[in-house]
Amino acid sequence: MMPRYHSPLAQVLIMSCVCFLCPGMFNALNGLGGAGQLDTHTTNNANTALYATFCIFSIAGGGIVNVFGVRYTTALSCLTYALYTGSYVYHGNTGSDVLTIVAGGVLGIGAGILWTAQGVIMVSYPADAEKGKFISIFWVIFNLGGLIGGILPFAINFYHSGSLTSSVYVLFVILECLGAMAAMFLVPPSVVVRDDGSHATLSKSQSPGHESIEVLKLFTNKWMLLLLPMSFTSNFFYSYQFSQYNGAIFTLRTRAFNNLLYWASQIIGSYALSLLLDFPRWSRRKRGLWSVGFMAVSFNVVWACTFVVQRRYTRGGGSTDYPGGLVDFLDAPRAAGPVALYFFMGMVDSWYQNIAYWIIGALTSDAHITARYVGFYKGIQSLGAAVSWQIGARDIPFMNQLIGNWALLYE
Repeated sequence: MMPRYHSPLAQVLIMSCVCFLCPGMFNALNGLGGAGQLDTHTTNNANTALYATFCIFSIAGGGIVNVFGVRYTTALSCLTYALYTGSYVYHGNTGSDVLTIVAGGVLGIGAGILWTAQGVIMVSYPADAEKGKFISIFWVIFNLGGLIGGILPFAINFYHSGSLTSSVYVLFVILECLGAMAAMFLVPPSVVVRDDGSHATLSKSQSPGHESIEVLKLFTNKWMLLLLPMSFTSNFFYSYQFSQYNGAIFTLRTRAFNNLLYWASQIIGSYALSLLLDFPRWSRRKRGLWSVGFMAVSFNVVWACTFVVQRRYTRGGGSTDYPGGLVDFLDAPRAAGPVALYFFMGMVDSWYQNIAYWIIGALTSDAHITARYVGFYKGIQSLGAAVSWQIGARDIPFMNQLIGNWALLYE
């Protein structure tokens, strides 16, 4: 009998744990604004380098994963997360940002490949009627990484008002190395069998040359072109939310507290949306239209509320001009509204990401084709993120950034 870990559910759970330990920890740091540093410029520049290489290696990632498989490519990719996190220890002790920016570029290579492998497993392995559920399972476990990762800096730095201590970064490096070890339990798509006896992939692995041609064809694929606006904007708002909102008007411990709420809201939002995406009484088209409509209304409400808050300040950090200075979560009357808004930012983000993956899953169930589609999606997503983080690094007025983010979501 085939070992249990060859089932789609087991493989999704393993990849969820990998992302819990690697991208989850990265999100926990990034969500603090400046990766826990008082000066956000280093992180903004590092993220620009990260998403620039992320863009290239996501688009190429489908071919890389199809040729070399998901196990070793994912394990090696996990180590790039550890390198990036560890670079902040060097930055904290020397003040030099060179290693962090270079490590950001290296992480972009690893992240592009890892997220392509993740998309293959999450989207192509389950049967059509279970795609929403499997996406939700992954998103819940993955965001537990951000949630639990957020608890660590919150607890360790509860009475500390500066940048994160080196011990926090070292602990994150250890966890990310464990993610690389977990990746070694992944198996090739060809041996994954669903409960109904069908296989996760119907096509065979091709040569690097063939994969390169197939990847280039994606730029003429009508479905990928239609997905371009959603791909470009799906991570664009992170720079503003993490640095110009959370990193600008809250104390360090409140930024960590907000981090907990942001990733917790992703878990809640993802589960709630899965009930709609897999609702058995509706057709796939009806489920998709209602989900997109609900998400669009929610996004506009959140950005309208953010606009109201943004009108109250023009600069962030220790020199913020937010009325009354930096907000601390223990000052409930001042903190309640801005903190609650950050919670809902996380929730609508989870809906945006989940719907994008669900759409890709509706286009194909073949693992090799999915690898190319997900790689294309993540590549264009990363291009948008690279632009966004560089905008943040260039001191463009916060209000202009907000309006730009809000306008892009109408595309």
